[in-house]
Order: sequence, then structure tokens, then C-alpha cells
Amino acid sequence: MSPPVLAVTEPASGPRAFAAGEPLDRAALLAAPLRWPCPSRLERQLGIPAGKLTDGLTTLGVQSVGALLEHLPRERRAARTISELGPGEQATIEVEVRAISRRPVRRRGMRPLVEATVFDATGTLRATFFNQPWLVERYPPGTRLLLHGKAARGGAFNVAYHALGTELGAAATAAGVAHYPAAEGVSSTQILTLVREHRAGLADIVEPLPAALRAAEDLPARAAALDAMHFPRDEHQAEAARRRLAFEELLLMQLAVLRRRALRGSGSATALTAPRELTARWLAELLPFEPTAEQHAAMAAIDADLAHARPMQRLLMGEVGSGKTVVALYALLRAVEHGMQGVLMAPTETLAEQHFATLQTLVPAALLPSALLSGSTPARRRADVLGKLASGELSLIVGTHALIEADVAFDRLAVAVVDEQHRFGVRQRAALDRKGPRGLAPHVLHMTATPIPRTLALTEYGDLDVTRLRELPRGRQPIATHVVTSPAARARAYERVREELRAGRQAYIVCPLVEESEQLQARAASAEFERLRTGELRDFEVELLHGQLPAREKQRAMARFNEGAAQVLVATTVIEVGVDVPNATVMLVEDAERYGISQLHQLRGRIGRGEHPSVCLLFGPHGSRRLQALAESGDGFQLAEIDLQLRGEGELAGVRQSGRAEPRVASLPQDEELLERAHDYALRLLDSDPELAEPEHVLLGDALARAFGVAASEPIPA
Repeated sequence: MSPPVLAVTEPASGPRAFAAGEPLDRAALLAAPLRWPCPSRLERQLGIPAGKLTDGLTTLGVQSVGALLEHLPRERRAARTISELGPGEQATIEVEVRAISRRPVRRRGMRPLVEATVFDATGTLRATFFNQPWLVERYPPGTRLLLHGKAARGGAFNVAYHALGTELGAAATAAGVAHYPAAEGVSSTQILTLVREHRAGLADIVEPLPAALRAAEDLPARAAALDAMHFPRDEHQAEAARRRLAFEELLLMQLAVLRRRALRGSGSATALTAPRELTARWLAELLPFEPTAEQHAAMAAIDADLAHARPMQRLLMGEVGSGKTVVALYALLRAVEHGMQGVLMAPTETLAEQHFATLQTLVPAALLPSALLSGSTPARRRADVLGKLASGELSLIVGTHALIEADVAFDRLAVAVVDEQHRFGVRQRAALDRKGPRGLAPHVLHMTATPIPRTLALTEYGDLDVTRLRELPRGRQPIATHVVTSPAARARAYERVREELRAGRQAYIVCPLVEESEQLQARAASAEFERLRTGELRDFEVELLHGQLPAREKQRAMARFNEGAAQVLVATTVIEVGVDVPNATVMLVEDAERYGISQLHQLRGRIGRGEHPSVCLLFGPHGSRRLQALAESGDGFQLAEIDLQLRGEGELAGVRQSGRAEPRVASLPQDEELLERAHDYALRLLDSDPELAEPEHVLLGDALARAFGVAASEPIPA
């Protein structure tokens, strides 16, 4: 079926028809001259003399006609009434001309000013137009105008931008007037004026979306959507234009992500197909508990991945305490029972040490030769570990960034687990991939303790297969969470901590987050440690843990807390993941409002791991929506969605990865439905035309190349 006509090009003013459902004048359409877009005209410079205006536009990256038309408004503001204006205020008003005339200017070379008496239902103004004497004939009394400018004293209004009400449509002010991202030297009003001057350039905008897609999704043409973003008739048209451009933006992002996925799957890895002997014995005889149904399902998915010669790229994310480490250890043991090696890389020494301790608890050393390697490993010990790793004597190694250094060589690496993988850069993860034998890549299992909302899973991790663990092992205790807002409640909170300590339990005190540096945060933790040991908790053994401590002191502090010799651990967020002390039943978080919801959920997951009920006390301001959400819900996936809604996609701490394209038009999670549709279409498109080589997809491929800086036939970089 032929797609409907979606836009009509009029050289004088750009595209007018907006969507497929709008009626077109067939006779006028047939009589109109045939005209094709000429994209090269969009590269023309704006032709503005050097000065502050040009400098400001350069700062914004707006130097050509095309860049100007793509510089979209950040918001729209409704017109004000005359009575609402104050001196010096920038505003838009909708008025009618009562009288208009020219006034000579004494300065030589200047054209006469045009002054008009204008009014609305609330009052009258004297509007001044500069260097446009012809407006006297264009705007006779009775003309409806939309004016934007600056109000002055004495009922004056200096006009910077003006348009006929009929020119923009009767409902022009229903959508408000566009306000653009500006810079020093160039105002939003000046940008709006320039856009209007170059509006005809929209006729040269190329349409990248296939006609069949636009018909199926009822999308307006790109040029018409851009026109409506700048000059909408009403709010409905402005939103329809935004959604059309957002869909295109999300589609390009999904094509980029899914092509990365195809690229990752094009390498080769060792297929692990041998029967489960070691892993079966470990599950049946050595593991001290029965895995949950979701853990078994995750292991089955990993088995299916490992059986292929295509490298596994799977993301394992789950609820706090859902047993991700057990699933990761299963994947590593599958490599070992094939005579291959496995590696587990963590972002911090504390977390690596905790993983190594867990591994030693769950698997006998005689069954699994393993070692720990970090930046603080002594030179002699490091040399011994590297030798055994290169010879194949070591089956498994756990460590930090030290594992990807050039002198670390594996004999036959087959499976790599990267924990809290968002804390590693692209190059660091790629360096681990290159540790495989004879050019083969290892199978990789990425882990995160932060449940990721659906929108971020598609935009950030769409190149990975995703496994979710929501089911908690038996015996996990509920955690009561309370928000502490008043001095009296604060005193009661410390008494609650002391009650738990007197009952033989243990406590975490999490220090305020200091964003400037880890060193400052360590200093804040040290000060809190000194205060508490001589203050509210002076009757108990208190230990200090932060990332700036020497490795030996960190190990000693954790050992004393693990063994119960210390009852209180004053710490920074180094305890966020991987710390497991079943006797810890209470956590107090200072300045909790500084943390994100997901991070606080991870922190409180350090308690509730034993047989006793637990309590988390959050010190923060009254009325905090984030802290209240934590008090009301213990579901990490639900909290992640709330966090995304409250903070926005680009601000989610600990999830956003570097090097990703930020959406300019789309807004997540509000546009989740658009994202889902773009994802589905991208899947179908790449399945049928992976190189975007078909004629109807060539322009889409060009848009993809412009967005990500590579040719359409090349892989999109991670």
C-alpha cells in the first residue's frame, strides 16, 4: 500500500501539513512545482557579522542554517497579559493594534522607529519596533499581534520578535512561545528571530524514516515536525512533533545498541558442552542451601550461553541478597570442570576480598585452586600468583583492576565475571576480553546489585542478555525502615542502636556522602568515628572502614567486625555491596537525602541477613519523597523505577555509563512506550537488513552514521 502524503513543501514558509490525517488541497498539490530537498543548503553559514551574537551561537554549536533549525526549544511559555508585566521583564503578549505611526530618529543612518499603541483586555502599552518602518503598512489598526520583548517603565514595550496572530494560527498562544537554550551574547529571543528568518530552510530537511514506518506509526514528516517544534499551532501539535522526533532519536539509539550486540556476538569463544559433574556435585552436596527457582533458571540460561562458540554477554541483576554470587560461581565452576580458568573482577579491594571469602566458604580449596590479586598484593605473593595463573595451576582468580594489567596472563581463560560492571570503563572491560586464549574471547557474565529499570535496560544494556533475580532465599528477615527528621527522634534512634548492641547484635553507621573526593569522605568518616566512640556509642567497640585506609587496616577492621570483636562499624559506601555479617541488625545512615534510592536500598541490604529482624534508620529532612519511598517499600525493582521518575535518567547514580549518546528530545521514563516501539522496530529492521543497505533504509543509515560518527556499514563503538 502506498504511504499517505505526510507534508507539503512551500518554499516561502516551509512545510505546512503536519500529519497524515490532515486534509490536503489536491488541486493545489498537483499544481505546485516539484521540488526536492537540497541538504547542502543547510550547511550554509548564517551570515551574521562577527561579534557577541556570533560568539554566542558558536558556543551553542549553531553556525549553519541546519544547526539553527535543529536547535530546539527547551520549553514553551504562555503569553502574559499587559497588567501582569513588570519593568525589565522579558515576556510574550497577545495584543491588538489601536494606532501605529513612524517616529523619526535624530541619529544619522538610523531608520525611523515604529511606535504602536496596543491593548488587551487588561490594559494598554506603547510598543516600539526598531529598524522596520514598513510595519506601519503591515500592521494597521485592528491587527492581532503576538509580541515578544522587554517591558520598560512608563507603559513601554521594546519589541524583539513579532508575528501576526493569523500567521501562526488562531490558537498560537495556546502552545506558548518557544524558549531556547541560550548563551552569553545570544538570547532566546534572538534565536527565535533567526529561526523565523531561516524557516524556509526546513524545505531542505531530509526524511530519514522509511515511508512504511511513518505510515504505520502515523508519524509526520521530519521537516513538518521541526516546524511544529518551533511554531506549533497548539499544545497538541507541539507534543505530537516532539514525540515524532523522540521516536526517531530512540530508534537510532536502539539501532546503535543492537548493532553493538551483533558485533559482540560475532567473535569466538570456547564452547563449554561437557556434562555437569563438578557443578552437579557442588549443588547437591557442597552448597549449604538449596538455590531458589530463579537461581536455577539463571544457571540454565548460562548453560545455554556457554554451550555456544559465540561469547556469552549476559547481565545478571537482582534484588539485594538474591544470591547473584552463587549464580556467578556456578558459571565459573562450569569453566573449571572443562579444564579451563575463570576470573571474577570487582571494582574495589573490599568487594574483591568479600567475594574471595565467600568463594572459600562455598567451595573447598582442595576442589578449586584459587587466589586473590589486587593492587596491594605484596610483590612476592603477586609473582607467585601470576606464575601459577600463567601455568594453569590456578583455576580461579578473584581481584580488582590489577587483573587487567599487561603482565597478567592466563593459560586458558574461558569465563569472566565482572561485578558492578558499570564502575569499569569500556577499555577496562575490553582489556579483560583480550585475556582469552589464542584470540578466543571469554564468556562474560556482568553483575550488578542495582536493579535497573526497563528503560535503562534497553538504552544502556540493550546489547546484553538480561537475567533478573527477584526471589530472596529462605530465612531473609524483613527490614523495618524509618525516616528520622527531628532532634528528639535522632536521640531515640541512637537509643535504638544501643538496644540492639546490648542484645548482642551489631550495627553499621554510614557516614555522610562527600561528593568532592574519596579523601574528603574518608576524613568525614574519621571525624564521625572519633565523635561516636567518645559520644553516643562510647560503651561499645567501634571500628572504622573507608576506602583510603591501608589494605591491612581495612582487612583488620572487617575481620574484627565479622568475628564480633567490634560491635559497630563506622563506614563509607565501601560496604554498599559484598559485605555479609548475619549478626548485623541495625543501620543508621547520616544525611540520607544525599544518596539515591537504589544506593540506600543497597546499603540497607547489609542487614537482615541473619535470624533476627532488622531496622534501618535514615536521617534526613521531613517530606523527602525518596526517603519515604524507602520506608514504604522493600522491592528494589520498584524503588529503581521510583528513583528514575524522581531523578531522571541522566542523573541516576551508579547506572549511567560514559560514552553513551544522551537523548535531546526524548524524555525517559516518560517516553518508555516510544522506546519499546523503537526497540521492536529496530530488532525487525536489523533482522531483515542488518547493514541498512536497502534503498528505503539508506537515509536511516546515514542518520545513524551522523549520530554516532561512523559509516553505516561499520560497527557502532561501545
